[in-house]
Amino acid sequence: MNIYIEGPGPQIPFTSERKRMQTHPFPENPRAAKEQPRTPMDTALRFLAARPRTVREMERHLDERQFGEYEAQQVVDRLLELSYLDDAAYAAEFVRTRLNTKPVSRGKLREQMLAHELPPEVVDRALQAVGDEAELENAVSVARKYAKQVERLEEPERRQRLIRRLTGRGFSYEVSRRAAELADRDAE
Repeated sequence: MNIYIEGPGPQIPFTSERKRMQTHPFPENPRAAKEQPRTPMDTALRFLAARPRTVREMERHLDERQFGEYEAQQVVDRLLELSYLDDAAYAAEFVRTRLNTKPVSRGKLREQMLAHELPPEVVDRALQAVGDEAELENAVSVARKYAKQVERLEEPERRQRLIRRLTGRGFSYEVSRRAAELADRDAE
């Protein structure tokens, strides 16, 4: 039986309800259960559970959680040893997925990978997989997609817009021009 004291203000449960609330297995604040102290390795593994990370992202995460530099380095070294952290594999996968989902130029890919704080030599090795022909193919696929949106425009304006869109994705002017020509030919 629940008995409430009525009056101005919030409804206050009387003793039997209050006791039930105090012994309830779930804390009132669901985040309180998550705020238990964790080891650096637990924190690192939880961080890796969402998606792969770079070594520098992991170091920063452990630093933000205020673990000591020595502890953080031990965890990173162990994760490298177990192959849970691998910047080269991360970069290769980043290039593959990015080109499959939203094709961009090598320059844009480089910029994005450096934003993830990958070492420049790792970025360069990963970008070797994207040759000149692959870059042109990526530009043509973007141009074909965008060509459908501008197909009603006259030829010079349509081509200029295609080139602008491609250069906005980081492709060089020459690659953008060639891709726009190929996309125009396919549309006709």
